[in-house]
Amino acid sequence: MGMHGTEEKTMNPHPWDRAPRIGITTAYKKDEQILEANYIRAVEAAGGMPLILPMLTSEEAMRSLVRDLDGLVMVGGPAITKGLVGELPDDLNLTDPLRIKCDELMLQAFLGLDRPFLGICYGMQMLNVLAGGTIYADVQNQLAGALRHSHSRGAGAHQITISRQSKLYDILGFDRVEVNTMHMQAVDKVGQGLRITARAPDGVIEAIENSDGRCLGVQFHPERMLERMLPLFEHFIKSCRTA
Repeated sequence: MGMHGTEEKTMNPHPWDRAPRIGITTAYKKDEQILEANYIRAVEAAGGMPLILPMLTSEEAMRSLVRDLDGLVMVGGPAITKGLVGELPDDLNLTDPLRIKCDELMLQAFLGLDRPFLGICYGMQMLNVLAGGTIYADVQNQLAGALRHSHSRGAGAHQITISRQSKLYDILGFDRVEVNTMHMQAVDKVGQGLRITARAPDGVIEAIENSDGRCLGVQFHPERMLERMLPLFEHFIKSCRTA
């Protein structure tokens, strides 16, 4: 009877058994990996199987880890410390060097597989830096006319304009939307192979993507606004199924 049950389970797999395996990075503080549940809920709601990724410091181990992933989400965080234009502000928390090292290793290994990637806030900036781009250390004080973009400095939601010639527009189906804003840094020069696909009213870059749209980066936090941004995650999961 036990054997029959095993055979039946193998012949009739549950749909979740075939769900794309989506790795999600984490924050790191005081020897603990931390992840906001919104990221997990967004991936699950879109039909992906969320996998919280460990921080590994070996290149070989990292390559082995990411080979089992169908897609990767790199989450928000404090400060990008490479490719900076200007000095970091005093009110921006530094990112633990261990996280930076692990995120760089992971993203470099994963991008070599040519599978879908979604970078959110810090994750978008990390993508840009690894492509040779630069980052404003404090966009509010470095870009002429820039608005406040950090909620800790009193910033509220603002609109972005999305290029109609972009994968992001194809996914969402609109060229203007109000988004949250939780960053002090921002993309300055875009890295090789990436292009700008959305801007805030003050010109701050709010989204980037590569030529085929398989690598997407957004400066806002779509996992906190699923009523409008669930299609972004659904498209990402669909891309992971066909990668």
